[in-house]
Amino acid sequence: MTLQQEIVGNAMQMAVVSLQPGQTVYCEAGKFLFKTTNVTMETRLSGPSNPGGQQPQGGAGGMGGMLRQAMGTAMQVGQRALAGESLAFQYFTSTGGEGTVGFAGVLPGEMRALELNGTRAWFAEKDAFVAAESTVDFGIAFQGGRTGRSGGEGFVLEKFTGRGTVIIAGAGNFIDLNPADFGGRIEVDTGCVVAFEEGIQYGVQRVGGLNRQGLMNAVFGGEGLSLATLEGNGRVILQSLTIESLANALKKAQGGDKQGPTGGLFSTHAG
Repeated sequence: MTLQQEIVGNAMQMAVVSLQPGQTVYCEAGKFLFKTTNVTMETRLSGPSNPGGQQPQGGAGGMGGMLRQAMGTAMQVGQRALAGESLAFQYFTSTGGEGTVGFAGVLPGEMRALELNGTRAWFAEKDAFVAAESTVDFGIAFQGGRTGRSGGEGFVLEKFTGRGTVIIAGAGNFIDLNPADFGGRIEVDTGCVVAFEEGIQYGVQRVGGLNRQGLMNAVFGGEGLSLATLEGNGRVILQSLTIESLANALKKAQGGDKQGPTGGLFSTHAG
């Protein structure tokens, strides 16, 4: 059953989802906006790891089945905790007719509905996930330690598998690119990556060498020491606004900016 959804708004978009009777959609805690009265809401620690997002009945598989379910849930929660994600999901199911539920991201920017056909997974940066059909599984993918330490934002990714619609959000405006159209590789600010298809190779590289120009790039260029690299043939979604640049703009407006004229390695980080 295809998820009927419409993304509305401009500077701060939201997704309005129409649910058929018995259809379920889930979101990360904190992304829910509104619902009609015939849509039930349930908060769970577990993700939709079973067909249709339905959790096993208490007696299924006996004590061993219950123990395996509890251990699986604990592992999911542990992964999300390590990744800094929400520990719980909210599930919305329409009862007694068609229902409506609304979701939004947490930053001013765009939203995008991705359609999964079961052949390719999608990866997204942390906090990009908004909502998905119960037939889409949400997971955490950890990049290699070297990549994570070098790139900051590159260590933890959200992973979506299965079939159905998943809705993501980012900051600013989106642009869709395919590295294959640009010689097979693009290099971007590590904070600009929103999502990419399975098959795209994601990495982090140093900006220049340890020479005069490399140091100039790091100190005055605004990118720090690293750039994200995306290689292969597949869809990539980038955003025009990074969380760091938004935080620095707000801090500057409040008179608390310590960035000065450099805008690079010595820029003030939020938090």
